[in-house]
Amino acid sequence: MQMLFRRLPVETYVIGFTAALWIAMSLAAPNFLTENNISNMMRQTSISAIVAIGVMCTIIIAGIDLSVGSVVAFCGVAFAQMCGHGLGLAPAAVLTMGAGISVGLLNAVAIGRLGIPPFIVTLAGLQVYRGLALLLAGGMTIGGLPPNVKDFARGTSILPNLFWAMLGVGIAVHYLLRYTRTGRYLYAMGSNAEAARRQGINIFRITVVAYVMSSGLAALGGILLVSRLSIASPSMANAYELQAIAAAVVGGASLFGGRGTVLGAVVGAILFTTMGNAAVLLSVDPFWEMVVEGLLIALVVYLDNLQKRRQSGG
Repeated sequence: MQMLFRRLPVETYVIGFTAALWIAMSLAAPNFLTENNISNMMRQTSISAIVAIGVMCTIIIAGIDLSVGSVVAFCGVAFAQMCGHGLGLAPAAVLTMGAGISVGLLNAVAIGRLGIPPFIVTLAGLQVYRGLALLLAGGMTIGGLPPNVKDFARGTSILPNLFWAMLGVGIAVHYLLRYTRTGRYLYAMGSNAEAARRQGINIFRITVVAYVMSSGLAALGGILLVSRLSIASPSMANAYELQAIAAAVVGGASLFGGRGTVLGAVVGAILFTTMGNAAVLLSVDPFWEMVVEGLLIALVVYLDNLQKRRQSGG
């Protein structure tokens, strides 16, 4: 039994903890399992999970993306501005996704060609794209959007449309990571970049894939967040980058690279959404939620390192 426990992946602990939290909340808060509350949690989790899946791709290659929250805000504001000025929903979405992909390309070039550390590149992006969002919006909240902007996020087809969008993204990225050569190269680069280079893997190309996916999914998150809120604010998605990294890491992605799964990122997002929802229903000070989240991240990283040492016999 002890050996089995040691071999269990971190994701297993997180799934078990999340399930236990759901059981506890169903007993402690009668409103927790109501249709409205579950539907609201699914919508909230969907956007967080989409952004977390993108960030996870950079973590797999032993990188990081601290700019995703600002990219969500910048792309969301750009999308709202285009819709508000009469551009159709589809063209506005395509242009917004193009902006997100361009951000990913810039990040990849700075990291892969200029040799600037990912932490520095994306930390600069965190400031730059938040500033661009403020400039585009004039520091104001953008409202009065066309009614069709909010239709998708508020729609339901058995499950909320936002949840279906998350499932679509999750399945696509899971297929890429598990069943394609590019996915194998992402893991190989994260495990040992020098060895991957000697095997003939184009490291710059893989860097581009990872950062384009991160910023592209952040742009999608911005579009969906505007659809959900029916407004766009340059201050929205504040601290999304920390939540996304936390969800990916708690879900089993290693900050040292080489490991991470879509399921883990989604479960991590569900866990943090559940914790936030529980704090509201139980009238717990939200600052305690931040404390618990930080301690949980530290615990999971410790368990991950402990498991690695045991597997290596150290």
